[in-house]
Amino acid sequence: MKKNSDSLGTKSISSLLIKQAVPASIGILVMSLNMIVDTIFVGRWIGPLAISAITVVIPITFFIAALGLAIGIGGSSVLSRALGAGQETKALRVFGNMSTLTFLSSGLLAVLGLLFQDTLINFFGADDSFRDLALTYYRIVLYGIVMLAMCMMGNSVIRAEGKPKFAMYAMMLPAVGNIGMDYLLINVLGMGMEGAAWATFISYGICFGFILWFFVFKSELRLTLQSFLLNNTIVKEISGLSFVTLARQGVITVLTILINNILIRVGDAIDVASYGIISRALMFALFPVIGVNQGFMPIAGYNYGAKKLQRVREAINISIKYSGILALLIFTLIVLFAESFVGVFISDKAIEANNIRDNIALLERTPNALRWVFAATPVIVIQLIGCSYFQAIGKVTPALLLSLTKQGFFLIPLILILPTYFGVWGVWVSFPIADVCSTLVTGYFLRRAIKHDLTKT
Repeated sequence: MKKNSDSLGTKSISSLLIKQAVPASIGILVMSLNMIVDTIFVGRWIGPLAISAITVVIPITFFIAALGLAIGIGGSSVLSRALGAGQETKALRVFGNMSTLTFLSSGLLAVLGLLFQDTLINFFGADDSFRDLALTYYRIVLYGIVMLAMCMMGNSVIRAEGKPKFAMYAMMLPAVGNIGMDYLLINVLGMGMEGAAWATFISYGICFGFILWFFVFKSELRLTLQSFLLNNTIVKEISGLSFVTLARQGVITVLTILINNILIRVGDAIDVASYGIISRALMFALFPVIGVNQGFMPIAGYNYGAKKLQRVREAINISIKYSGILALLIFTLIVLFAESFVGVFISDKAIEANNIRDNIALLERTPNALRWVFAATPVIVIQLIGCSYFQAIGKVTPALLLSLTKQGFFLIPLILILPTYFGVWGVWVSFPIADVCSTLVTGYFLRRAIKHDLTKT
């Protein structure tokens, strides 16, 4: 079980980070391109209001899937440190408990989400112009959301094992499958919004199938039935660290709901569609940062568990350097080509007067909004790495507080205040202000922590 994970404590940090981050970045790139292409297909073949519908649904499905992500990241921190300390039995029990927690929690939320679908769709910002489209997409996608949650959890475990290429495949295969099914179901078979939803459902199934295949045939973690039985001590350890990620994702969900509702209040459905395009662009632009961040965590966790503190410090410095350069490059390209980027979401075959009007409005509004949202994006590298460091070493409280800094402490208050005075523009300008403020706070605490925690050799 340890032959792969042992390399996290012996090989050079640069080579390890590249080995971990490149596959993660490629996987995230494919996933973000999948979301972008998915939105392009919906916008060009169904219409701008369909983008609005998906934008409203995403916070709901995103939060349920985030349970798997949170348990995966938090549990993998425990798993990495257990592997680093040579505690193989604990590592197996941790993974088994992660699986059980993900299945039960995501399944419960999926059932509740289906039972209260009408109420939730209205609460999350749908208006009459695209409510039916949103409900159609929501019902079908939620049927498969447990599979996605299990995939998010399993992906983190694969990286903790030291097998990042398989984690990359787990993200690439469903993305490619979704794009292919989108083309078939929406464009060829003319299934509209229902086709887009079933394409997403099938992509979840592909991902889950691959994850299951990996742990049955390729993983070094050989689970027994006893591994799945919840252990109170392990559950508490996983939950404490998982709550950090879940809180962050929960705040992001609240933020998205808030933005959707405010945009409907001070703007209209086209502004919601603009935000849908911008949110996809944000994920795309940050793919190298997220990839490096995901590569950093198992390296930091393993070496901290093995008491190799200088290697942890080196991992922090190199991660910030690599992700900063890559983020700046991607950010520059998106800002320079904002109009071209937005243009790909708009159909040039629209013949209905409403669609033509909506397309023109979308193209007029979105590029400048995109530039404002991205204005300070490169600086959040420090914020992401800083939060991940505390999470990787098992310090729950600072990880939690820092994870909430941007969205919870700065962005949500700004979103609530600025649109009252500046309308829709107030929503967009809130993003760079929050980015700068959160980076300053995280930079201060990360610098202090490095001096305190990582000065021993």
